[in-house]
Order: sequence, then C-alpha cells, then structure tokens
Amino acid sequence: MDLNTVVETRDARDPAPWRPGDAWLGGGTYLFSEPQPHLRRLVDLSRTGWTPVTTLPDGSVEIAATCTIARLSRFAAGLPATAAPLFERCCRAFLASFKIWNMATVGGNLCNALPAGPMISLTAALDGEILLLAQDGSRRRVPVTDFVTGAGRKVLTEGELLRSVTLPARALACRTAFRQASLYGLGRSGVLVIGTLDPVDHSLAVTVTAATVRPVRLWFPLVPDAGRLKAAIAAAVAGHEWFDDIHGLPAWRRHMTFRYAEEIRRELEDGS
Repeated sequence: MDLNTVVETRDARDPAPWRPGDAWLGGGTYLFSEPQPHLRRLVDLSRTGWTPVTTLPDGSVEIAATCTIARLSRFAAGLPATAAPLFERCCRAFLASFKIWNMATVGGNLCNALPAGPMISLTAALDGEILLLAQDGSRRRVPVTDFVTGAGRKVLTEGELLRSVTLPARALACRTAFRQASLYGLGRSGVLVIGTLDPVDHSLAVTVTAATVRPVRLWFPLVPDAGRLKAAIAAAVAGHEWFDDIHGLPAWRRHMTFRYAEEIRRELEDGS
C-alpha cells in the first residue's frame, strides 16, 4: 500500500516535536496494509538499536517493541523456562508468511490492539507489563490486560511510544496450556485461551483473547472446580464484550471459550 499522504520519514533518534499526522513506524506490516489518509509523517524506529530481547538479572524477560516475531521465536527456542513453548505457539498463531514474520513487531501487534493479536495473548497470559514513553519524557508502566481496552482501542496518549514489554520470572516458570480455534484451517484466531499454573503456590490464571474485545485474565488462588471457572468467565465478560465479526459469532466464541477453559483446567490440574 502506497501511503501517498506521507511527505516525510524521520529517524526516531533525532528528536523533534510531535505534530498531528505523525505515526511511529516499526515493521510497517499493518501501517502499509491499508490506507492511512490521516498520516503525514512517519517516525522510523528501525535504527534505534534496541536489543530485541533481554533476560534481566532477576530472570524476567524484556521484549523491545521493535523485536520481530521471527526474532522472538528464535529467542524462545533457547529459553530455559517452563513457559518457553508458549512463545512459539503464540508466534505460530499469526499464520503469516515468512515475510511478515521477519518484519512484524511485538510492539506493533500490541498497539494494533486487535482481539486476535497473538502477542497480546502471550504477554497478557504471562502477566506482562508495558513500558510507555511520553513526549515530555515521562514514563509509565501498564499491565497488558489494562493496555488494550477494546477492539482496536488502547490507552496510548498522543505521541506516546510503547518501548517494551516485560514478562516476570515467576510467570515464565509456570506450566502452561494453550487452546486456539478458528473457523478456517488457516484462519485468524476466533478463540484463544491460555492457562498458567504457578509452581510455587499452585494458583491458576486463565487468559481469554480473540473471543473477546479485550484480554481477560482470571486468577484463582487454587485450581477451581468446573462450575466456579465457568461462572468466573461469565461474570468477567459482559455480553457485548464477546467479539463479533466474520471470523466467528459471539455465541460460538463464548461456547468455545467455556469448552477450552475447562480442558485447560483439567490439563493443568491433572499435572499438578
């Protein structure tokens, strides 16, 4: 897609006042996929030199906004953490060509805030926290579950930059279970449910994405019974929050969410 309203591309390393019509440019896979008539200038992040993925001294993992899906997949292959297989499952949920894999970024997927965004699924399930940088230099940290507020909606303010997302060591030590459904063999996720079981206190977290307009993460101090789990999901997701588009009706998404959540509950309980 030619963005014929864009008249300038600026290097993000060169400070300049933010102005209407500006947009951050990461991999560009979304930005160049459809018309963006409101854009006048792109602020290119590709030369920032941010380390794609870093294991911090406390065992947590920091993923730069500019980290590509391909780079994250390679990192996870050598990650000595119990939750490491979940990275690859979520990367594969893109169902994208190698060209997209090598250009699409973690930050871009988060900022698009699409219900089926698999980096939202991964980072929400692993209790991720996002670092945001404002134009005045101030910083704030926001849980992934609070960052995305609806389909295509997020808490970014004008000119604010998603710098990175950090996954805590404790979440990376969790046993995980993954379920995904699509109406098509190679289609966009209509339902994606992830369970994580904490090895320390045996608490269970169940995260619902794709089926809902925002990520929903439910935490239980101990593995609940089937009835309590179903009731918790029903209470947490309002009727209008079940996503409705060509990739699945709300009733089907709700049904499959309940089904997969129960499968995950049993899988993690049996292995605890």
